[in-house]
Amino acid sequence: MAAKMRYAAKQRGIDISITARSESEISNYLGDVDVVMVGPHLGVYYDELKERFSEETKIILMDNDYFGKLDGNKAIDHLLSELNKLHD
Repeated sequence: MAAKMRYAAKQRGIDISITARSESEISNYLGDVDVVMVGPHLGVYYDELKERFSEETKIILMDNDYFGKLDGNKAIDHLLSELNKLHD
């Protein structure tokens, strides 16, 4: 999914760093990321991640629909939509 999202962002001219990490690695990035997109298969960790990260880090649970299809464009749409909510 991360590769598909990077491709979709590049096609749109969006300058963004997208990296896939396992749940066991995520603690290494607590102060280094602005957004964490959680795959639906890791949804059980969503609340825990919200507690572990600061309030400045947006935690987004990805939708099964686009995740299962590896639709990077829809994932980027979801990301941008959630980020826009922060500025409303």
